[in-house]
Amino acid sequence: MRKGVLELCILAIIAEQDAYASDIITKLKEARLIVVEGTLYPLLTRLKNEGLTIYRWEESKSGPPRKYHQITEQGIQSLTELRNDWQELLASVGKIIGTSK
Repeated sequence: MRKGVLELCILAIIAEQDAYASDIITKLKEARLIVVEGTLYPLLTRLKNEGLTIYRWEESKSGPPRKYHQITEQGIQSLTELRNDWQELLASVGKIIGTSK
């Protein structure tokens, strides 16, 4: 379940704007989703292999080129489905634990 939540969050971050891996990690940590690079990079690779994201290399003023991740049209569709699934899950669990009306 955590992998699915991370996929949703990563796609949502990239949908806001193209993102560098360390930017993604920062946003996830700010949301108190503890993620290490060892977790993020395989997920980014899988999202790319599934056609949900692409990337481009951009020169950096302070070091080597950076890989910026972008969401694809297929990724936007997947993000919409994941958001809908998330809302359904919240409602279903809320009914059981008493937080939904």
